[in-house]
Amino acid sequence: MTLIETAISGARYQPALTTPEATLEEFYAAFNGRDVDLITQNWSDGAEASMSNPLGGIRRGWDDIKAGYHRLFTGPARVYVEFYDYSVHEVGDLFFAVGRERGDFRLGETRVELSIRTSRIYQRRNGRWRQVHHHGSIDDPVLLARYQTAVLHAKA
Repeated sequence: MTLIETAISGARYQPALTTPEATLEEFYAAFNGRDVDLITQNWSDGAEASMSNPLGGIRRGWDDIKAGYHRLFTGPARVYVEFYDYSVHEVGDLFFAVGRERGDFRLGETRVELSIRTSRIYQRRNGRWRQVHHHGSIDDPVLLARYQTAVLHAKA
């Protein structure tokens, strides 16, 4: 296993590339660019897709996951994250990436620096990698409370 130190933010996204790293670059380009169409290409569109994160609980199925992204992308808050200190493990038609995200949440004058443990699982379907699971956790309870409070104010 090799830890990769070059951060992935989406800035190097190239649609023609199909490696696991390029697929991760696509996800972060979609997320940081608030692009629902591109994030839809990155995720599996079926009921097997699942997401577990510190604020959204567990979402099951693409429709539920997409609704969460839609709310985030069209709301007043801005979230930027990049993936770093990660490893990629490819096994047949699956790959998973395990690492960390850093970035920030902004809403008006409120800014919360983010530090998230992250894993993503992808399955190759019809020659294309599609995300089937994401898990994110915030280790620091003070940071988690600040983030949760900031997001609750964004929803109000």
